Amino acid sequence: MLRQSLISDQQLAQQVSLALEEDIQTGDITASLIHEDKEVTADLFSRQVAILCGQDWVKQTFAQLDDKVKIIWQVNDGDTINPDQIVCTMTGAARSILTAERTAINFLQTLSGTATQTQQYVDAIQDTETKVLDTRKTIPGLRLAQKYAVQCGGGVNHRIGLYDMILIKENHIEAAGSIELAMQQAIKLTETASTEEPLQIEIEVETLKELHQALNAGAKRILLDNMSNETLIEAVKINKLFSADNNTQAAKLEASGNVSLETIKGIAQTGVDYISIGSITKNLSSVDFSLRFRE
Repeated sequence: MLRQSLISDQQLAQQVSLALEEDIQTGDITASLIHEDKEVTADLFSRQVAILCGQDWVKQTFAQLDDKVKIIWQVNDGDTINPDQIVCTMTGAARSILTAERTAINFLQTLSGTATQTQQYVDAIQDTETKVLDTRKTIPGLRLAQKYAVQCGGGVNHRIGLYDMILIKENHIEAAGSIELAMQQAIKLTETASTEEPLQIEIEVETLKELHQALNAGAKRILLDNMSNETLIEAVKINKLFSADNNTQAAKLEASGNVSLETIKGIAQTGVDYISIGSITKNLSSVDFSLRFRE
């Protein structure tokens, strides 16, 4: 995966700058106890099995604080790391390494946590054709970083924000008056929108009746919200029959709601194209890293 295709160098630098400002402000008081000429070599290692993600954030943290610190990486983003495995080695001013340590690890532990949890879901359905999607349920200010982490874990990005895709949900339908009216307005919007790429339309349905309405309204991507596996199986059948009867390409179906590592396999086996999972970016468990100076 190419990080720059999702988050630019400038955006990444801004994230790191804000994090350093939050932590350091007027200066690292404790690091001043160390002589400014003291140089050290330190190893950053993992305490658990995980998927690494966040190298560029670590690099940028040290680049902004002290670009003389040299970092040699033993692994790359997307690689599996094991307990006590050295991830990278740093050489440079002790003060700089101590001051940058927490900010660098905060990025690394958070993004690796996102990538690791994503991979667990991806692995759980690896023998199906269903893809794992992320959502907009991300840490404020770190959406693009977490979207990249999802890619590192083998997942697929849904829309990035409110600007790059039309997603018609329950309240939109209520406000518009009906599924048909909401779809009509959305289709008109795509025909007049001044975007580089054509806007995709997805609409949420909660019942098979609403699914029929969405298909008849021209929906090509449909979010099946909180449906049982039995209902999802019926939804897949309805979608295929509608496609055959109307000689059109079948709509892409996305399941959402009540997804866990225990339930995802059964959901995927219903035949849906996608499963969106908010927990991979909002309920993540950070990966445990530790930095140790060599004697």
